[in-house]
Amino acid sequence: MLHRFETFTVQIAKIRRNIQKIKSEEMAEFGLKGPHVTCLYYLYKNPEPLTAKQLCDVCDEDKGAISRSIEFLESKGYIDVSSKTEKRYKSPLALTDKGNEIAKIVAEKIDNVVNLASEGLSSIKRREFYDSLILISNNLQQICDKY
Repeated sequence: MLHRFETFTVQIAKIRRNIQKIKSEEMAEFGLKGPHVTCLYYLYKNPEPLTAKQLCDVCDEDKGAISRSIEFLESKGYIDVSSKTEKRYKSPLALTDKGNEIAKIVAEKIDNVVNLASEGLSSIKRREFYDSLILISNNLQQICDKY
């Protein structure tokens, strides 16, 4: 394939922009932004409470973005910080009943968009795509780690 660099970088950028737009449009009614959505989603999908550090790892977000999201979600009554005595960064975060309701809607919307985005792909092609995406991501991470 000619123009691999152009195709790869432009399509990845378009995907990212589209995801951001979808997050903004779908979550506007709840007053949520992208990082809030991601935190709610992972807290909802994980059977055990997560710490801020664990959220940083699973969301692949920096500590500042996660801290701001936690503060926002806690102020809205969507999450509860179980321990006030430990360092906040190590305290387990759990969804409240209100947060669970919102997170369920968020997760359903995400599942719907993911299904629509992969429409037309067979399960084999979908699996190959994600395997390839993970491989490329890991390879790029190894390159970056050398810097």
